[in-house]
Amino acid sequence: MKLDSGWIAARWKEVSYSGEELTTTHPPSQSIKPWMEALVPGTVLGTLLKNKLIPDPFYGLENEAILDIADSGREYYTFWFFTRFQAHMSGNAHAWLNFRGINYSAEVYLNGHKNVLPKGMFRRHTLDVTDILHSDGDNFLAVLVYPPDHPGCIPIEGGQGGDHDIGKDVATQYVQGWDWMAPIRDRNTGIWDEVSISFTGPVKISDPHLVSSFFDDLKRVYLHTTAEYTNASSLAADCTLKVQVSIELEDGMCLIEHVETQELAIPGGTSVLFTFQPLFFYRPNLWWPNGLGKQALYKVDITVDVKGYEESDSWSQLFGFRKIDSHIDPATGGRLFKVNGEPVFIRGGNWILSDGLLRLSEKRYETDIKFHAEMNFNMIRCWGGGLAERPEFYHYCDVYGLLVWQEFWITGDVDGRGIPVSNPDGPMDHNLFLDCARDTIKLLRNHASLALWVGGNEQHPPEDINTALKNDLKLHPFFKLPGVDTNLMDSHSWTKSYEDPSRYLDGTRLYIQGSLWDGFANGKGDFTDGPYEIQYPEDFFKDNFYKYGFNPEVGSVGIPVAATIRRSMPQESWQIPLFQLSNGYIIEVPNPVWDYHKYIPYSKPGKVHNQIVMYGEPKSLDDFCEKAQLVNYIQYRALLEGWTSRMWTKYTGVLIWKTQNPWTGLRGQFYDHFHDQTAGFYGARSAAEPIHVQLNLATYFVEIVNTTSSPLSGVIVDTSVWELEGSCPYHKLSKSISVPPKKTLPIFEMEYPKTKNAKPVYFLVLKLLDKSNSNILSRNFYWLHLAGGDYKPLEAYRSKRVPIRTSAKVTLVGQTYKAEMKVHNLSKISLSEGQSFLNIEHHHNQQGPIKIENSNTKLEPVNEKTEGLLSRISSLVHARKEKQMHVETKGDHSGVAFFLHFAVHATTKNPKTGEDERILPVHYSDNYFSLVPGEVLPIDITFEVPTGTVPKIVLQGWNTNGHSLAVQVNRLE
Repeated sequence: MKLDSGWIAARWKEVSYSGEELTTTHPPSQSIKPWMEALVPGTVLGTLLKNKLIPDPFYGLENEAILDIADSGREYYTFWFFTRFQAHMSGNAHAWLNFRGINYSAEVYLNGHKNVLPKGMFRRHTLDVTDILHSDGDNFLAVLVYPPDHPGCIPIEGGQGGDHDIGKDVATQYVQGWDWMAPIRDRNTGIWDEVSISFTGPVKISDPHLVSSFFDDLKRVYLHTTAEYTNASSLAADCTLKVQVSIELEDGMCLIEHVETQELAIPGGTSVLFTFQPLFFYRPNLWWPNGLGKQALYKVDITVDVKGYEESDSWSQLFGFRKIDSHIDPATGGRLFKVNGEPVFIRGGNWILSDGLLRLSEKRYETDIKFHAEMNFNMIRCWGGGLAERPEFYHYCDVYGLLVWQEFWITGDVDGRGIPVSNPDGPMDHNLFLDCARDTIKLLRNHASLALWVGGNEQHPPEDINTALKNDLKLHPFFKLPGVDTNLMDSHSWTKSYEDPSRYLDGTRLYIQGSLWDGFANGKGDFTDGPYEIQYPEDFFKDNFYKYGFNPEVGSVGIPVAATIRRSMPQESWQIPLFQLSNGYIIEVPNPVWDYHKYIPYSKPGKVHNQIVMYGEPKSLDDFCEKAQLVNYIQYRALLEGWTSRMWTKYTGVLIWKTQNPWTGLRGQFYDHFHDQTAGFYGARSAAEPIHVQLNLATYFVEIVNTTSSPLSGVIVDTSVWELEGSCPYHKLSKSISVPPKKTLPIFEMEYPKTKNAKPVYFLVLKLLDKSNSNILSRNFYWLHLAGGDYKPLEAYRSKRVPIRTSAKVTLVGQTYKAEMKVHNLSKISLSEGQSFLNIEHHHNQQGPIKIENSNTKLEPVNEKTEGLLSRISSLVHARKEKQMHVETKGDHSGVAFFLHFAVHATTKNPKTGEDERILPVHYSDNYFSLVPGEVLPIDITFEVPTGTVPKIVLQGWNTNGHSLAVQVNRLE
């Protein structure tokens, strides 16, 4: 039973009663000051914000108005949290009070009984409250939570981790501020993770460990299972232990694959670590990373029945059979990961945490992880200055196929490096650090997505901690590389020769001491990751851009859309940066609020000219953000395509710094804190396709990328160049090509820039087609300029309008809308003599063209002053019913429909900004796309809306300026 509602809180100094009194004679209520509604799970700052007692620290400069713990003292953020609950249990049951995370230490009072919890943010606490709990009335629970012992202070100049004092504790280190984050004033003090009451019989199951071992080229697989069984009673317990393994089939049926039972006697008041006989599977469904296969997950149920009591306790876990190896690749020097024997070219990102105030939820986690999967990423690195991520995070990584690199709580800036030099010996209490690490390992080790343990970010732990972690996380012989060849091991003797791997703390995953060691960066611990700034796109393809095989951090820009800026700060802060010319380069000078939100410029004086001004100097916030999205798209597509161009020949992987922001930051992100994607999201999504066609921006050779395990045969590359006015002066069709698995193959040079009449700015469309059916396997759209030029001719192109038809089939199920959109550029195709095209329509998932049917639609007039020239379609949609609709906008120009992007708004206005209220999050199968004349692109859009909200889907674009195509969907209540 989760205790996640009904909590109230008060500042410790403002409460006159003791914990014993609060939970017996003087239980508080929200109606009596100083008590207030509390956010649990959450933090003190989150509770204060919920009650509007502080301004929003993520809005404008409001964080500066909140008292920092360095100035207030720890007592100011020491808080009581109180709840009352009812719990009915049978007379011979046992009750347990569970805390999954408290920062930093706490006193717990239940019905007048006190327990002092040990310190440490990353450890679980379980209390036997059998004799304390009232089964026939209210229970009073009060928790006094103390902040970290060393919250530190924030120097005027800021810095990475403030004055580094937070590193003396075992807690999140970002809370003193970083170059991408403002300080968190309470240092995340609070009951930040789940609180629950659980009931068992006399015997309780704790920390089961599931391990799969593989033999005979993955044909023969064993599931190893160990768990701790605690007899909380004073009498001996005769137990029947059972493990059951099942899998859900595609038709919704459940197939039970194995049931194993064992008898065990447990003396009273003792615990026993018991290991089942390994369960044998022949060719089970395997779990694969995103892009390489399906994420098969089996359900493992463990139960214990006690004679005279029946079922005493149970435990369940989704478990994926997969074999993960990694080693240093001799060809590149980078770490090479293999899953189920297949090399995995790593393309992923660095992760801080979902929300800086720890307002974590399963729903938010699902959106975060699904976004990463939609970008075609296959790894997330949980950075050491953030969290040991929660089981819900890992669950969705299991579901969506994201490998996870999990670091412990060490960073170079706070633990031994930095300016000034920080804590050389890491946290003060090394035993506490190890206790938290071991508990975290037990919490997370059963997740298929967890691939790697790493000691710290850009630093390794102190020597004694590092040595202990190496020993704790030593590999079982089945998983050592190089070493035991598990494919050749004798099937009859292995159980006698080796201890069961599930009896190890982990034993299956490699431990590496730090993010710059052993196949990452230069492998020696030197600062050889990065860079973290704007680049010329072609530089990512050059041999001298990065020297080493696996870059754990490389970052760039990431300004969000204008609507996010307006939502994040007051109107006077919407001013875009000033552009000052110095020595031939533009220096951007952001306003103080943008600077506070860690904006980084789109130029690097002396190295990179301003990439926004390449499109013409921006005139407004909307203009600036629109042009920034163009840069975001190109920047991150080029980064990943540059790495993929040298797959296995120079690189084994790359992790982008970073994929998202835990607050309203203005740098390094693919989606903002409100879950609205930048164009960089879709540039990365394109580049990271498992099968992909791309242009090497350094050589102008067209390349085919095949990251899958299967060869490509009978494919052709269709290359076409389009000029701004819609003519196609260059078209080239390759011969039939075969591409081996795990290979990037150069095909031919794209020679248009060398032609006599090449235009200064042009569009390039690359399509990889299956010759047998003309289906498009990959499509890539570029806008390019000739050497030494810029994109300023696109500015005049904004006044052109091309004719577009948008159709939609919308389905509403519950609160979830699913819209199958079709966008068609109605411009006539202008081909040079002798040119033709194969199947100009872009197929989606190998579907053919969809016929657009007429439906009962009505064009509605709108207010042009507030919404521009807007064409809308209205349709009533019943739950589980569909309606098809279409609309056209006339155009005065034939040409490329450039940089189109969908958004979903509520039809009501936001009184704060006067704009349409965005509905977020929204999942788009693609966005920020362009269409050449005659081309059709399907886009799937999925989103949820609150009850009573009427959404509309809006389409805007570079050269549909002044137009919005909207599909308004009214719901029948």
